[in-house]
Amino acid sequence: MGQVLGIDFGTSNSAVGVSVDGKPHLIEMESGQQTLPTAVFFDFEEQRVIYGTAAQRALIDGEEGRYMRALKSLLGTGLMRESRLLLGKRTDFIGIVGTFLAELKRRAEAATGETFDRALSGRPVLFHSADEKRNAQALIDLKDCYAAAGFDDVRFLPEPEAAALAARAALTPGDLGLVVDIGGGTSDFTLFRQKGARQIEILRSNGLRLGGTDFDKELSLAHVMPHLGRGTPIRHEFGDQTHIAPNKIFADLATWQKIPFLYAADTRRAAKDLAQYAVEANRLQRLVKVLEDELGHDLAFAVEAGKMMANNPAATAPPEINLGILEKGIRLPLPAPMMAATLAQGAAQIAQTAEETVVQAGLKQNDVTKLVFVGGSSLMAVVGDALKRQFPDAEIHRTSALTGVVDGLALAAEHAFA
Repeated sequence: MGQVLGIDFGTSNSAVGVSVDGKPHLIEMESGQQTLPTAVFFDFEEQRVIYGTAAQRALIDGEEGRYMRALKSLLGTGLMRESRLLLGKRTDFIGIVGTFLAELKRRAEAATGETFDRALSGRPVLFHSADEKRNAQALIDLKDCYAAAGFDDVRFLPEPEAAALAARAALTPGDLGLVVDIGGGTSDFTLFRQKGARQIEILRSNGLRLGGTDFDKELSLAHVMPHLGRGTPIRHEFGDQTHIAPNKIFADLATWQKIPFLYAADTRRAAKDLAQYAVEANRLQRLVKVLEDELGHDLAFAVEAGKMMANNPAATAPPEINLGILEKGIRLPLPAPMMAATLAQGAAQIAQTAEETVVQAGLKQNDVTKLVFVGGSSLMAVVGDALKRQFPDAEIHRTSALTGVVDGLALAAEHAFA
């Protein structure tokens, strides 16, 4: 049997690696990059599927096709097995995710000359923290995706436990570490004790379905969607009474994984009806334009870019959400304090769940000596500040925030099937 491929299939980005001489070796996924954006683009003109950065570029360049991102967030939902027509063939999201995982496999094999028939995949501690039925179904879905990708067998390791394995060198024997893994779709926590140079003891793992894409959604709902009519009064067809525009269409438009489902005739028709009777028709006309011109992902990228600007203390320009793609001159200021206020509730939930992880292990906050931050969204200041308040005595480690999970999966892959 060949080597086992460690796979970090992420909501926003994915990476793969293997163990070489007891050390993690990450395999290049794109030119000069060890990660691949978890994005696919179905190119209607060329009748092909494009992945990663090339998929994002096709969207930005206005190519004719369908763009999809945050596919991992669909695991466990009914949408995963709904059939749809793409590139002349009927498929479902099991098949779509399977093609992305197959692309990771293909690129890893091309880069190494190895054949990878088995995988050790990361997984959230809880795919759905508030729904046990969906949580169980998500793992079944993910197994089926790996089978569709051509893997003969797959094992799973909770992502924060993989990160704890990779972080052991940062701790000294006796240290009590808490991994805080904030990904695109979930927040995961593992409490562990460092027992020696190569040994750790997992004490407790916990999870919350809240991550970076939820931050994007909150920012979009609070700052962008009002400019498209969210909260706008709608006149009744008869009489002088009004009601507020239904929130669902705005909530879906602010949710990465739901955007592709809005480009349907009935949704576009509903938006035009709202615009016809809106008190502020110009705002709802922007919603109509977004749906007709399929600009939902462009708005989402603008929100994400504004978030990154507001989180960067070294930024030379004032942080903003640039909606020029929608209408020339629309720039929404997003200073760091404003962003922190918008995201404060989510950050507090993350900090509370981290504390619950420690309490569930029968320990106290001040027993934790090291906080190991993993995942792109763990670098958000609002998250770091909330965790610092919850664990004021703990030392913070961020050295492998973007590769901690895949490093640990690569290390563990060597013995995953032993």
